[in-house]
Amino acid sequence: MKKILVVLADYYEDISPSLLKSAKNNLNNFSLKVIKVPGVFEIPITISKNIKKYDAFIALGCVIKGETPHFDFISRASTQAIMNLSVDSKKPIGNGIITCLNMKQAKARAKKGKEAAQAVISVISQ
Repeated sequence: MKKILVVLADYYEDISPSLLKSAKNNLNNFSLKVIKVPGVFEIPITISKNIKKYDAFIALGCVIKGETPHFDFISRASTQAIMNLSVDSKKPIGNGIITCLNMKQAKARAKKGKEAAQAVISVISQ
């Protein structure tokens, strides 16, 4: 049985449970572990520390734009780090980190964990 690690940034407590639930609904045929981290920026290092222990990964979290450029830096850095980890390790990492302009958008996209899970399943099954 393939092992998948889900790394969940739970900074937005209104959003993260829905992301996780939507991802888990698609992962019944896999051995699954969930690690919670404080924010999206901590996801890549957590995956990196566990890269040899799992067959695939799913990154879940939310970044909401504020009044400063912080949103852009965090979004870009985490996405690039996740892509680099996936390519370097040759292991699929589903990117379920949603980037939104406001909480309304985040709540509307809170089921995007499903798409990240489906992407990982597609690649891990090749």
